[in-house]
Amino acid sequence: MNRKIRQFELSGNSVKVFHDDIMAKEIISNQILSALPKSTGRDFVIVCIGTDRSTGDSLGPLTGTFLKEKAMKCFKVYGTLDNPIHALNLEEKIEMIYEKHRYPFVIAVDACLGKMKSVGMIQISDGPVKPGAGVKKDLPPVGDIHITGIVNISGFMEFTVLQNTRLNLVLKMAKLIAAGISRANLHLQYQNSMISLKHSQPKKKLI
Repeated sequence: MNRKIRQFELSGNSVKVFHDDIMAKEIISNQILSALPKSTGRDFVIVCIGTDRSTGDSLGPLTGTFLKEKAMKCFKVYGTLDNPIHALNLEEKIEMIYEKHRYPFVIAVDACLGKMKSVGMIQISDGPVKPGAGVKKDLPPVGDIHITGIVNISGFMEFTVLQNTRLNLVLKMAKLIAAGISRANLHLQYQNSMISLKHSQPKKKLI
């Protein structure tokens, strides 16, 4: 595998990294971990947005499917190839998530379009994603933070561009995002196990 080392961009609470950067998985994982609230008791929920009816827009549900296969303990995952979250059911699904999880911390995952030089780049940023903005859809914002993958170029016939995006690129980006989230999950599991172990140890009696 030809993995490259590229300079990633860090601006405020946002980081951008190309999918073929050798450090991409670690960068994604570390950025997620740094954004998560500490000791709040909130559920961590990942909402993967998109549909497999459009190749470019399948980044979200592909990522969700890969995450479901990993059976993670620290993140709840919504939006897969079997049960996608898209423009037609987005509001309903988000309402359901907030009813099921009390005050969840939501990480949104979605595809987007951008400049030619940025195609293949993954961005993790604070704040919500605006699904459908690239194709002029008016949908509610989603997420406390968001992860977006630039799958193709913007500016002209966006629907057609998304439908004619290379599946190979989308698959690689989805696998990488899932791997980064999975790495963050393993870190949280280890952290939680250490806390549990510490609390389970009997306290020494003072003499």
